[in-house]
Amino acid sequence: MDLDDAYANSAYIPDGERYFARWANDAVAFRALQSGAQIGVPYGPAPRQTFDVFQPNVTPKGTVVIVHGGYWMACSPQDFSHLAKGAIDAGYRCAMPSYTLAPDARISEITAEIASAIAEIAAHTQGPLYLTGHSAGGHLVARMMCDDISADWQSRIAHVVPISPLGDLAPLMRTSMNNTLHIDAAEARSESPIHHQPLDIPVTVWVGGAERPAFLQQAKDLAGAWGVGHVIDPDRHHFDVIEGLQDADSLMMKTLLQTC
Repeated sequence: MDLDDAYANSAYIPDGERYFARWANDAVAFRALQSGAQIGVPYGPAPRQTFDVFQPNVTPKGTVVIVHGGYWMACSPQDFSHLAKGAIDAGYRCAMPSYTLAPDARISEITAEIASAIAEIAAHTQGPLYLTGHSAGGHLVARMMCDDISADWQSRIAHVVPISPLGDLAPLMRTSMNNTLHIDAAEARSESPIHHQPLDIPVTVWVGGAERPAFLQQAKDLAGAWGVGHVIDPDRHHFDVIEGLQDADSLMMKTLLQTC
């Protein structure tokens, strides 16, 4: 199997390359309407150790944390600000952390950064936390549920929804991406959620029904290994699967917030 092809997405999505510009434009337009937004709040000293916060027009019921994807090598929260709309329309604060990208950080270091970001977000908020992330972001929120990570804020987590997550990093060692990621066998095992026991916190793995077989398998394997919920969103591919986060009434948001 050609694993570079197996984990390629844009080439198998109509107008796939245009999504990145579309997301960026939608994010800029969304931020322009958010007078109370906080952009680039630091949680550490490195340039990308920041998070963005969007507030609802009511007292927040809790905080939704959305972690962006990009194979740990690309993108930033500012590319996806518009995904906060579903959370704030439902009355929740939304925080979107950034992290140092590979090759400047290994995946294990990125995991630690996200844990630090959530700790800082939790320290300045009240109420339950809801974690979600897409692709590499799905991997990172799943890592927050693994038994080798211990943090006070975990007791506040109400639900975690990894979207199109990479639960097993071993196949990525045989892709050209590994020239940048530098995953070795030890890190593939330690950073793969499927090799850890999950904490006793509700998790629902989400994936698009029209995604590449590799992502469908990754989602199935993680849900099976952890014995958690598994939703296959009909007809959604790897890029439009995240659109449910924009809509407070979508099944994705109702599942994340456990209101369905």
